[in-house]
Amino acid sequence: MLKIKPGEVSTGKLHAYLLGAIAPRPIAFASTLDKNGVPNLSPFSFFNAFGSNPATLIFSPARRVRDNTIKHTLENIYETKEVVINAVNYEMVHQMSLSSVEFPKGVNEFEKSGFTPTASEIVKPFRVKESPVQMECRVVEVKEMGNEGGAANLIICEMLLMHINENILDAHGRIDPHKIDLVARMGSDFYCRASGGAVFEVAKPSGSHAIGFDSIPERIRMSKVLTGNNLGQLGNAASLPAWDEVSLIRQDEKVREVFERFQLDEESMENHLHLLAKDFLEEGRVADAWKILLLPDFHEQH
Repeated sequence: MLKIKPGEVSTGKLHAYLLGAIAPRPIAFASTLDKNGVPNLSPFSFFNAFGSNPATLIFSPARRVRDNTIKHTLENIYETKEVVINAVNYEMVHQMSLSSVEFPKGVNEFEKSGFTPTASEIVKPFRVKESPVQMECRVVEVKEMGNEGGAANLIICEMLLMHINENILDAHGRIDPHKIDLVARMGSDFYCRASGGAVFEVAKPSGSHAIGFDSIPERIRMSKVLTGNNLGQLGNAASLPAWDEVSLIRQDEKVREVFERFQLDEESMENHLHLLAKDFLEEGRVADAWKILLLPDFHEQH
């Protein structure tokens, strides 16, 4: 494997590797004011949420690698200690990108990028009307991680008020990932659209228990068909099915067909049972996949 050690490659090269490897990253579309009340709007992908009580958000306008200067957003944060963090969805991604142009200090990026400034209720910086979620924040601390180009400036914020467009909510009042249609930053000029076929579910472990990878029989772990993801799904099960449940899966039409076709070829039978179990796992039918995979053991014991 290629080995990259900080200090032994240029900061620019290391920066590019980090952006490519740590992705996709959510975007903090940060709205600030300077001490004279002039708006500034800029996106940052060194960003995430780190707690909900208090609601804590952190983003970082890193020092510019090329000339070791700091960004207008950071200057404004030092002056006012307030920021609005706006979510970025697909409908606004190109306008958001336009706002990242390094306009001279004092230029209003709301005007340059065509966004609509909307008054906040608690803090002074404007919200972006077009954003599906807008978070009014006070700055708790700015943690400077260095004074060279590329150094992080961790802006630790407490969210005071969140505004959510009701059009992005589902029937249960939760944010629907397909309706909010967020975008995330990747390496180089690439972005990721977090909706449609890119969104998938991974079931959390059942309760506080899962059998674990090591409890999967070796002949299944060594399968030439099942992937690491498939085995992870199997290991996530709370328990193995009972033998009477395993026997019932024989009545499934597809399972019965495999037994009829390969009753004289155990290796082919097991291979096709694994293929069928894989199909079930991709459909989220973990319990049925386990029953299929345990059938050979059932027949040995019965």
